[in-house]
Amino acid sequence: MDNTFKHETVLLHEAVEALNIKEDGIYIDATFGRGGHSAEIVRQLGSKGRLIVIDKDPLAIAHAKGAYKEDNRVLVWQGSFKDFPDALQEAGLSKADGVLLDLGVSSPQLDDASRGFSFMRDGALDMRMNPDVGESAAEWLARASEEDIANVIYQYGEDKLSRRIARTIVSRRAEVAIATTLQLAEIIASAIPMRLQKKEPGKHPATRSFQAIRIFINRELEDLNECLNNSKEFLADKGRLVVICFHSLEDRIVKRFLKKESSAPRVPRGLPIMDEQLSRPLFKLVGKAIKPSQDEIGLNVRSRSAIMRIGERQ
Repeated sequence: MDNTFKHETVLLHEAVEALNIKEDGIYIDATFGRGGHSAEIVRQLGSKGRLIVIDKDPLAIAHAKGAYKEDNRVLVWQGSFKDFPDALQEAGLSKADGVLLDLGVSSPQLDDASRGFSFMRDGALDMRMNPDVGESAAEWLARASEEDIANVIYQYGEDKLSRRIARTIVSRRAEVAIATTLQLAEIIASAIPMRLQKKEPGKHPATRSFQAIRIFINRELEDLNECLNNSKEFLADKGRLVVICFHSLEDRIVKRFLKKESSAPRVPRGLPIMDEQLSRPLFKLVGKAIKPSQDEIGLNVRSRSAIMRIGERQ
């Protein structure tokens, strides 16, 4: 069933080029998905190069194991991208020459109704990247307080109607358990006045809430912060950190991290200190943020919100 879902890799060549691949280098595709980036990385590696592929999703891991079962240069590791140092350790390695993050939900996850990510297809309200671990969206919505639901929708979905949506969810769950995606989407839509829905034609009223609940259930922003901090220690000198974001909250975190870590330390004006006494920034920015071309967006509309940033460890 997994093979029936098509996945178009976003910024494929741009991302792999940004990693600055060396034939004998060590690279981590920390969000494997369906392996478009990994396939291109492996193609550029020599016999001594190594690739570690990581994903929470058991279907993605099964796909990776099938693809690389005969390639001893590749280690397939199931878990969160934040834990890439553990995967390095399992491979007997200490540093990586490049770490790639392609954040968000993959097309196979969105298109498979049984995963519960999409409000366009009816399925069980799950939303977990790894359905075998943690609490599903349905389980959380069944027990969470109105205040907690509102806070999640506001914090991760930036929806100004978060309190109204949360109040409607709590009211409806008292009548019947919220168990499916279309059920939740209908409840959210009913909470938003039609005059406001008409202000965003073509955008489903449940978009922000679904996104918020998914991010919360999978701890996506917490994992991103931890992963970025780990890159400071586990990237080799001149190692590249390449991050593709699809959401403003993710991109804000990445942008602030790279700006902070690539800036010279702030020293009080007039302090008698020489340049060589100042600590060197840990990263340097590589080029400007990169977005998909119009040609790529034309071929894959889901790429339209992508933005890629690159940092190099000093």
